[in-house]
Amino acid sequence: MSEMDGKIVWFEVAADDGARARSFYSSLFGWTFAPFEGGGDYQMTTEAGGAVYTNPEKGVTVYFGTSDIDASAAKVRELGGETDEPTEMPGIGRYTNCVDTEGNSFGLFQAG
Repeated sequence: MSEMDGKIVWFEVAADDGARARSFYSSLFGWTFAPFEGGGDYQMTTEAGGAVYTNPEKGVTVYFGTSDIDASAAKVRELGGETDEPTEMPGIGRYTNCVDTEGNSFGLFQAG
């Protein structure tokens, strides 16, 4: 196991209005935002390891680190949860979105 296994490594805040949500968090915490290279409304905090963006499916998703995303995804399924197949982010790593046995959404991330 890696020291990052199970630790929160990233979060995403989905909002009806990404600009309004970014203004809220900027005013609350002093965060600044930078656009993601992929474009769109997805903007990353420069201080807190996360992003705020517009998405009608509002909520906060937390990503936990793993040193072996394939094994962790298999373990999620073995324990009764659900997970997508891991997706490659070139030059960054791999991630997958999951749901635990209680219906809570979360993600797994393995650095590249």
